[in-house]
Amino acid sequence: MSDFFRNLAEDIKDEDTSIAADGVGSAEYTGTIDTGSYILNAVLSGSLYGGIPNNKITAFAGETTTGKTFFALGVIKQFLIDQPTGGVIYYDTEAAITKEMMESRGIDTRRVILAEPQSIQQFRTHALKVIDEYVKTPEAKRPPMMMVLDSLGILSSEKELADTLAGNDTRDMTKAQLIRGTFRVLTLKLAKVKVPMIVTNHVYEVIGSYIPMKEMGGGSGLKYAASTIAYLSKKKERDGKDVIGTIIKVKMFKSRLSKENKEVECLLNYDTGLDRYYGLVEMALSAGAWSSAANRVETEHGKVYPKAILKDPDKYFTADVMEKIEEYVSNRFSYGGELVDDGTDDSNEFNSQ
Repeated sequence: MSDFFRNLAEDIKDEDTSIAADGVGSAEYTGTIDTGSYILNAVLSGSLYGGIPNNKITAFAGETTTGKTFFALGVIKQFLIDQPTGGVIYYDTEAAITKEMMESRGIDTRRVILAEPQSIQQFRTHALKVIDEYVKTPEAKRPPMMMVLDSLGILSSEKELADTLAGNDTRDMTKAQLIRGTFRVLTLKLAKVKVPMIVTNHVYEVIGSYIPMKEMGGGSGLKYAASTIAYLSKKKERDGKDVIGTIIKVKMFKSRLSKENKEVECLLNYDTGLDRYYGLVEMALSAGAWSSAANRVETEHGKVYPKAILKDPDKYFTADVMEKIEEYVSNRFSYGGELVDDGTDDSNEFNSQ
């Protein structure tokens, strides 16, 4: 490149200015955070070993009881395992999180700070204070940090709280603007200090839509700010007569790491959280690592039932099998991957406007 532009960037001496080839812009992905589920990693990032971006906003949206909170807790657990010195700032707006709930999921609660903001403004102020304190620490000494907002949809505005106390029933028309402004401020700050944020949100049916459609609450602020948005829906998973968990269908609404509108199913076990290997048997069959034999699977250890494989995954999911699955996952979910007909309906029931 011309020396003029290199010298120009150096002369400005601004931390917000750099040569694109140096790869130091805030938009650069600096890595991913494992979700604790291979199949969820795959649809979010196009790799079994990926996950959510570690310097962006990721949103999990769905109707009530679709596992949004437990998805967030699963990612928190894995983050704290992978980052022994890391910590989490958890904004609980639903008064739903307890110490016992976290510890039952294997989360080290000594490294989680709980905050309970009552309004969008309180959340914004608190989050910005946390980031500013984080920035004051020399970069080499900053511990890994994650922020979680659970959930956005339940937050009120200061005006709404004041009107309620005064007995006024008027609706606050500025709430969507407040949310948009909040994420407009937070997005770049989070990216610069390499802090990921998970946001859970509710969805609702769009009234008067020509076709059935769902939309996230809170306006367009989160939709524009998040680099990844996954919509969740559910069904029960039984083991005999007992319901042992929930099958969560994850459909990508927005992603900068993987193809949109792709979907997978994850198992959210009531006792252990996200199942790491659920869905990989089907992936191995599709990848050609194994073959189907009636209601069993032909593996290098002989014909076995899928449940037997999931009970002893280390035995069956060898390095060679995982390599074949990873190649298939890359083709199916990654941008630029070869077209794979996986039967996924690429139409989107969620409003993209």
